[in-house]
Amino acid sequence: MNQNALSIIKLCDDWYSNRDIDEFHKRKNLNNVDYELSKMNFAKRCCADDANLCEIVSVAPEKESASQEFIKNLLSDNRFDVRYREQLEKTSATGTVGAYIYLRNADYLESADGTVSIRGGDIRINYCDADCIIPLTVENKLVTECAFSATNTVKGKEKTTLVIFTLENGRYKADTVVFDEFGRKLDAESSSIQLGDIKPFSIMTNADVNNLDNMDGYGLPKIYNSIPLFKAVDLCYNILYGDLDKGQKLVFINELLACIQKDKDGNPYLTKQQKEIFILLGENGGKFPEEKTLVQEYNPEIRVEQITKAFELVLSLLSMQFGYGSKKYTFENGKITTATEYIGTKQDSMQELNKQRKQASDYIEDIIHAAMWFSNQFSGTSYDVEEELSIEFDDSYVEDKQTKLEAMRADAISFVDVPILKVWYLMEKYNIPEDEAKKYIQYTEEPVDDMED
Repeated sequence: MNQNALSIIKLCDDWYSNRDIDEFHKRKNLNNVDYELSKMNFAKRCCADDANLCEIVSVAPEKESASQEFIKNLLSDNRFDVRYREQLEKTSATGTVGAYIYLRNADYLESADGTVSIRGGDIRINYCDADCIIPLTVENKLVTECAFSATNTVKGKEKTTLVIFTLENGRYKADTVVFDEFGRKLDAESSSIQLGDIKPFSIMTNADVNNLDNMDGYGLPKIYNSIPLFKAVDLCYNILYGDLDKGQKLVFINELLACIQKDKDGNPYLTKQQKEIFILLGENGGKFPEEKTLVQEYNPEIRVEQITKAFELVLSLLSMQFGYGSKKYTFENGKITTATEYIGTKQDSMQELNKQRKQASDYIEDIIHAAMWFSNQFSGTSYDVEEELSIEFDDSYVEDKQTKLEAMRADAISFVDVPILKVWYLMEKYNIPEDEAKKYIQYTEEPVDDMED
């Protein structure tokens, strides 16, 4: 176990999960009184915005093939759309995620010589976070042998499962070892299966080069280098919160002017209604340095301008540290401009984006090719485990829609002999289907017999 890497991953996951950081959020004031800082959880926000840039729209074979339905059902049955989104955020947060293929409800048949063969079963994807991934062999920054661990509660008892994928003579072997709550191996639930030359697992890491020592096999947790700035964001917020919390106007009044009642001992006091407005000073209660009357107002200053400037500086530094220029998060005209809005108009981060999309594409392809191999081996199919896949990403976060529409409109006007350009423009602008756009054009100009040509 790489304790150095796991300690860094744990720290980053604490910030992502909005947990208390004891040495930071829990502290003492100048009077040695314990108090706790409020948390903005900006680390989660940064990771979520990062994940937006690698959302996928569809996964399908590059060319029409029999595997199309298999891929669709595989991703749907394993809730890939939901879990992939979670893993994108975790990749940004902790630097690494993974997944491996396994069979559920398969038939295990033992021959006379003791050889175990497997038939059927449901092909499942087990998604793993960074703290459950143990790289065993790393070649050229690529994990070729790996172990995955998980602890679950089964019928009220804790069980830990360790799945180890190793290479033997160019073929993968999967050893599954199950332990009870006392760490004893459960032989009846442990097994060993010989697989093929297709890697049965996949690892996705952050595309940024990992500059941290002793983290072979793990990606760079983007949160780690930005922790000082997440602390600064929380400090700025708490200063603002403190000013607002203490910002109510106070009115001090001398008891000589107050219409007050006296208790049974003859001491004056304010009624409940008066207490909401006034603070009572005794007859000889003293005066403020600038007090010239017996009634004194105190209006605490809320340092909005100074705090806003502090936020501006911190957010700009955080933007640069997280890898998207100086305006990923910034105050503009009284609002915060986010990563997606900035990227959509500036396009400054496309190089960073394309690097991460390459990592995501390789990750998805490895998972699907491994699932195809399992289907061929244990269910008798014959899918091409090396076929090219088309992975379409959602570009709505990085495209400026208005600029795109203007370009489409210009093309439709310029190339009047290509009426399909008008159809595409209307479809995009008014979000209508193709047949409706064609009907609209035919109502407004000469009918076109064959719009496709």
